[in-house]
Amino acid sequence: MNILLTNDDGIQAVGLRALYHALKRAGMKVQVVAPVAEQSAVGHAVSLSSPLRVKKFEEDGFSGLGVYGTPVDCVKLGLTTLLENKPDIVVSGINSGANVGVDIIYSGTVSAATEGALMGYPAIAVSYDSFSPKDLSGQGDYCADLLSKIPWADLEPKTVVNLNFPAIPISETKGLEICRHTRVSWQDWYEVRQDPRGHTYYWLDGVMPKEKISPGTDRDLLSNGYVTMTPLHFDFTDRAAIVTLEKCLKS
Repeated sequence: MNILLTNDDGIQAVGLRALYHALKRAGMKVQVVAPVAEQSAVGHAVSLSSPLRVKKFEEDGFSGLGVYGTPVDCVKLGLTTLLENKPDIVVSGINSGANVGVDIIYSGTVSAATEGALMGYPAIAVSYDSFSPKDLSGQGDYCADLLSKIPWADLEPKTVVNLNFPAIPISETKGLEICRHTRVSWQDWYEVRQDPRGHTYYWLDGVMPKEKISPGTDRDLLSNGYVTMTPLHFDFTDRAAIVTLEKCLKS
């Protein structure tokens, strides 16, 4: 199996390196095209007004191409230009921090996988429910094993598999649950602070209210120790609204 591996945390991130080595251990061919610098929460941004530069990384048994751009830039550039051998699957992750609920809109990790799906490739986004992972080798091995078990050919075109690991050792997880994503939005606020020179700046913070999270959704199951899998299909058309608008505006 030939893999295009990318992420949004940067080419030197713990999660990407763990997944790289796990995929290699599983006998897969891995081609890395990932951002040089962290690009978390950039969504589906594409660079239009600046050139993309590429740097090769060769270190500690790792080889990959770093792009001075966004996660979506990496996938687009990789699939159209940089890779001599086209991949069988686009894999994005392992991200530091879960991507559940509305996170899928903001996430560069999910967006990279989505771009792969939009370009006609099977795609999976992989995340871990902590912003400070130390060792994700177990999660990497789990993901490598899972790739060959997913019935990719039976999924609808342009589907993204969104996989999230709880912040516990893989041996302590309660198993895999296939579920829908929570519909709860973040409640955000900004911390108002001052830098050492007395200038004001703002730092985003927020919570996903636990009391509003429906049982059996990705955020609920992840918090309870399950590995969650949610198939995503990026068709945003509200069909019920079409009927409503047609009745009101075309009668």
